[in-house]
Amino acid sequence: MLIDIHAHMITPGMMNVHEFWGPFMTTNGFTVGHFCLGTSQPMSGTDEEATEKLLTKMRHESRRKLMADRNVDKIVVSIPSHAFMYWAGDFGNEYADLCNQELSNYCAKDPEHFAFWAHANLADPTAAVKQIDHAVRNLGAKGVCVGGANFNGLEAHSPELFQVWEKVTELDVPIMVHGYNQSIWLGDDHTSDLFETTSILGDCYDESLFFWYLICGGALDEFPNLKTYITHAGGMSLFQLGRLNALNKSMAPDARNKKPVTEYLDKFWFDLDVHATTLRKAVIDLVGVDNIVHGTNFGGAYDFGDPTAGLDLSNQDAEKIRSANAIKLLKL
Repeated sequence: MLIDIHAHMITPGMMNVHEFWGPFMTTNGFTVGHFCLGTSQPMSGTDEEATEKLLTKMRHESRRKLMADRNVDKIVVSIPSHAFMYWAGDFGNEYADLCNQELSNYCAKDPEHFAFWAHANLADPTAAVKQIDHAVRNLGAKGVCVGGANFNGLEAHSPELFQVWEKVTELDVPIMVHGYNQSIWLGDDHTSDLFETTSILGDCYDESLFFWYLICGGALDEFPNLKTYITHAGGMSLFQLGRLNALNKSMAPDARNKKPVTEYLDKFWFDLDVHATTLRKAVIDLVGVDNIVHGTNFGGAYDFGDPTAGLDLSNQDAEKIRSANAIKLLKL
């Protein structure tokens, strides 16, 4: 069995909701406010045709076909990271509520193949607590997806967010960490991010920041049962783990963690979303097979095929990565 827990989803009801924030699909790409994830070479056709093309890819039958082609049995979906709306004021709360209902409705039509991560507006922690509680208890969410850094000025170490970590721990569901395009904050100057650096490189940096801030802020001492899955193999956190561990006290004396950084590693789960077999082996060697899950941004820019191929794993260990760890972590 193969379960991919990193897959993004947008429904018709999540599009064209706000006159400025959208989100919209245009011939230039996915658009939120001034920001556009796209190209300087627009696709042919109209904005309406671009929207229909995107939504066609998201329909149950299209996704199931791609899943069958890639031998994936189930996916766990979350909203696109460009649409987190932490920066959108009151609309951020409205959009979180709407997205959770939309994702719940989508998955309820085919629960054998689809489950979802809740969305919450972490820029408003009190509202986020209510959104997560409702999404998990009443709508069937398996956890909550959050951006890697910068929730409208709040960060994973911020005391204001501890009520969110407390609620997630109380519900016994994991956090999924996915960076987002920080160039959205640049307003109409977002085009200065010429090569989409705040996504292509920035996602991994944001995810590493979350790892660092959650530990240094003392959240894992306050909430030792908090469980966190970090996409893209943890960003850069695992590959610089020795440096983070060594410099945590000597160069970051205000860090509030009570144990060395490496002693919190068992509180995190990682996927193998790195593009070399040797790096995947290194991630498994460092983390241990019990804390590895399968996540690929399903339906995105690339397809890894069998995530355990070439890793010299036993059948039992391979099956942990393919599905068993995800089933246990998300209670699928």
